[in-house]
Amino acid sequence: MQPSIIRAQRVEKYYAQPSENRIQVISPTDLSIPAGEIIALLGPSGSGKSTLMRMLTGLSKPSAGEVFWHEKPIASANVNVSIVFQSFALFPWLTVLENVEAPLQARGMNAAERRKRSLHILDTVGLDGFELAYPKELSGGMRQRVGFARALVVEPEVLFMDEPFSALDVLTAENLRSELLELWQKKTIPTQAIFLVTHNIEEAVLLADRIIVLGRNPGHVRTDFKVSIAHPRDRKAAAFTQLVDYIYKVLTQPDAQPPALPQSSTGKRVRDQRLMHYQMLPHARPGGIAGLLELLLDHNGKDDIYKLADDLAFEVDDLLPIVDAAQLLGFLTVTEGDASITPTGAEFANSEILRQKELFRNAAVEHVLLLRQIVRAIEAKSDRTVSEEFFHDMLDEQFSEEETLRQLETAINWGRYAELFDFDASRRRFFQSEEIPPELENSAEIDA
Repeated sequence: MQPSIIRAQRVEKYYAQPSENRIQVISPTDLSIPAGEIIALLGPSGSGKSTLMRMLTGLSKPSAGEVFWHEKPIASANVNVSIVFQSFALFPWLTVLENVEAPLQARGMNAAERRKRSLHILDTVGLDGFELAYPKELSGGMRQRVGFARALVVEPEVLFMDEPFSALDVLTAENLRSELLELWQKKTIPTQAIFLVTHNIEEAVLLADRIIVLGRNPGHVRTDFKVSIAHPRDRKAAAFTQLVDYIYKVLTQPDAQPPALPQSSTGKRVRDQRLMHYQMLPHARPGGIAGLLELLLDHNGKDDIYKLADDLAFEVDDLLPIVDAAQLLGFLTVTEGDASITPTGAEFANSEILRQKELFRNAAVEHVLLLRQIVRAIEAKSDRTVSEEFFHDMLDEQFSEEETLRQLETAINWGRYAELFDFDASRRRFFQSEEIPPELENSAEIDA
């Protein structure tokens, strides 16, 4: 087993609250980055991927636990890492060569040496001949090449990449991935390990030797495994598609124990020991849920989530909240990366608007604790109103302030659509102006 270049030991990130509780962003996490591996970190939005990466690079200090660089505390070590960001982050007033020289100049390297090293790395990444061009003269793919060159020119031991291909068109991104993999396999670039943060499942399976999947609320490792598929990897091969489906299943069933790995991959599964109070409501609108169900119905009630996203020209990260919401409401099920519409979901997709509202109302009260509590709290008041602050105080014991506001926004949107309640934005109060629908009379009481 390779010794670790970077090792995180029980690292956490949290924010203190005025009460004795705190907002947990990353739960205690162990993680290592050895030499000779490309590691991909996947997870839904809000799972703390970038936060974890910043702690591993030393840019952010953990709230608890410690990060080690060659077994020395990272705060006192001579860390040699670089980061390639999603945005190109180039200096527009500098030429390509000057942009690449910038980090060497910041380190005090003399002009002759930094020019020699920069010209070499520009040639390595295919930018020979563009040394005197300015960023505005380059395509998006070429600007990202400059970003790679600038990160590699300092000869980092670990190259971190935060969604480096997501701002590029499909063909350019595919070309850059292939070139990066070729440089890595031929040991042309002077780095010992690559740590890739991505939301693209196929990208992770295509590039990585090891894949880590995070869950959220708080961020935690759900599964961490080696990829045993030999390079070059064929996207159409059974082993490849099985692994993609496995990761989809982990991402789309956040409250389930991670399933068994396909036989083509080996590694460890990490037991999910979260204790959930409130579900994290996916930030999806009822119209988006209805659109997804109608589309599935046109596809005979079942389709692969990746194929669905591709057909819609969506990023998977954009489609997953809608899938999660439909699944939470009982309108579809997800198995091995395939979304299948349920009988209730099919009825919802086929119904007129009033029946859709009724079905949504029934599903929301049955499956969503927060909505059920809001309805019951309003019912319990003689004036049929209740302050938003009441639920804000309960939610912010579990979520960050930003996420608490987003949860309330989603709950208000769903509740209004389902005609469970209305919301007075000026007074920040939930209210009912008419009699509660009869089907709610038998809904569950507020959970303790």
